Amino acid sequence: MTTLIQWYPGHMAKTKRIISEQLKVVDVVVEVVDARIPYSSRNPDLPGLIGEKTLVLAMTKIDLADPRITQEWLDHWRREGQDVVALNLTSGQGARPLRALLERIADGVANRMRQRGRQPRPLRILVAGVPNVGKSSLINRLAGKAKARVGAKAGVTRGKQWVRVGNKMLILDTPGILWPKFEDPQVAFGLAVTGAVSDEVFDWQQVTVRLVEYLCEAYPETLPTYYKLKEELPPTAVEVIEAIGRRRGLLMSGGRVDFEKAARLILQDFRSGKLGPMSLDQP
Repeated sequence: MTTLIQWYPGHMAKTKRIISEQLKVVDVVVEVVDARIPYSSRNPDLPGLIGEKTLVLAMTKIDLADPRITQEWLDHWRREGQDVVALNLTSGQGARPLRALLERIADGVANRMRQRGRQPRPLRILVAGVPNVGKSSLINRLAGKAKARVGAKAGVTRGKQWVRVGNKMLILDTPGILWPKFEDPQVAFGLAVTGAVSDEVFDWQQVTVRLVEYLCEAYPETLPTYYKLKEELPPTAVEVIEAIGRRRGLLMSGGRVDFEKAARLILQDFRSGKLGPMSLDQP
């Protein structure tokens, strides 16, 4: 998988420079991660960039993730002393606790500035993360209105924009940033299957085969239930995809299954949450 997925467009190198420059003036970094892949969506380059800055983790898309595993991740990070908030950006769940946490940090920074005889200013927050984890949607939830551009396509936020949140906070939205080389095949798989990298740069049919293998092992009832497969699942992922294609009537001339359409259907159903809440990374 590592040789199949390597995507580091030029604007991401520019984003890394933007983040490095803006870190000189920000107080807090909010790293946004996808709850389905909390490990795989954490950028290993970020700790080196942010240094001693305060870090808050925002775990988004909890509505698409396995709630039991999400709780395990929350417990894991909190045991390590890491501030982390779980969010459903569609419903707004978690936005209020995150805002309250950031306001407490803002009050602490303001008090320290007063003690030094300086005039308090709004807390400066940089929001960072890989593409398509919901950074702009998170900012809009915190701000209470659509101020940051939002898009489902990886890499939609290209510039930098400051967004004011109340009187206490200024938030900097940055484009999604990846790292130049994915060493871990599981990380590459997680980023690909959740749409953090462009579908144009990897073999998405092979990724879907890997996804079906995982679902058959970790969530064995999911595919038979959702696609109403009446017979026992075939032994290989390729045959499972063909069975789903046949069940959905995705056939070509001669009655052969259109494998490409069947694989695309399964991948889209996973990404949209139609297959149910599930997680790919375990703590």
